[in-house]
Amino acid sequence: MDTQITTRRAPVTIVPAGATGNQLSRLGKFDSWLQGNGHTWDSPDLAQYRNHLLERITPRSAQAHLSTIRARYKAIARDNRTRDALYHIASERFESVADRKAYVDESITRLENAIHPSASKVTVETVQDQVDSNHIRLTIEQAQALIDAPGLIPLKRLRDTAIISLMLSTGIREQELCNIMVQDLRQTVNGVLCLHVRQGKGAKTRAIPYGALDGCLAVVDKWMQLAKITEGFVFRGLYKGGHKLRPGKMNARVIQRILKEYPIAINGDVKKLCPHDLRRSYAHIMHDLGMGILAISQNLGHSSISTTQGYIGDLHMSDRAPKRAFSFDLSTLDKMETQGRLD
Repeated sequence: MDTQITTRRAPVTIVPAGATGNQLSRLGKFDSWLQGNGHTWDSPDLAQYRNHLLERITPRSAQAHLSTIRARYKAIARDNRTRDALYHIASERFESVADRKAYVDESITRLENAIHPSASKVTVETVQDQVDSNHIRLTIEQAQALIDAPGLIPLKRLRDTAIISLMLSTGIREQELCNIMVQDLRQTVNGVLCLHVRQGKGAKTRAIPYGALDGCLAVVDKWMQLAKITEGFVFRGLYKGGHKLRPGKMNARVIQRILKEYPIAINGDVKKLCPHDLRRSYAHIMHDLGMGILAISQNLGHSSISTTQGYIGDLHMSDRAPKRAFSFDLSTLDKMETQGRLD
């Protein structure tokens, strides 16, 4: 059902029928804010709403919220039903057809001015060099510590080791991991052993070569052997007691919870990881080992290399430190100082 705001002017639908996901959430919150602050649909005051958002969410998120609202209002302004509603209001106030048209045109113009980006700018800071705590990218040694953290006994911990091993060896997303079926583990493309990723982001499928990291399959195989999995989804939940499999596949939230069970030490601090930390770590480690950025991008399923660069991260500061290029010789000045000739 549409969410409507009925005002002294006309009922206008702010949340359209069929709105889902972010659009539904953002427009619904804006709808509630309008009603709670006494605003009518035709006086959105996005500058005030921007300030309201910035007290609660990050500038980048506020920018996304405002973008959704502007897009909706552009659709409202283009909708002939909006003009019809305004003409109806104008007919009650003006006798002249010219005055009615002028009223409608002025109302639409004022609405377009109210939603113009210049009226509610949001400054988003661009950070070139992220401090280490912002995004976790494991070193090879830290990644190995994470693989070893769960252990192999009991069955649940063997499963968790298999999950971590496969994610670090392929860079797959948590939902992609949940969708892996037994036959996906060993596919070949051009004679190369690969993981088949079905239903990736954007409904894309891809193949990821294991290369020298195919040893992760031994861990996954052992999990399937002891869990008696011969077909269907590879990774599944366990009932209390840890011996009987739950039907169906695991979901992404379970993967997130599993990783938080195995915090590791990073630069003296104990950190809990999320699935994307493993994905970033894969990109970072493979880049450090000499894999080209295009290969990493294709393995991760990115549409843009610039996205992959964000996963790899900035070059290590030691790699960006300049080599010796100049000399800074103070020997003449030092000699003069020693001889007392500076005066």
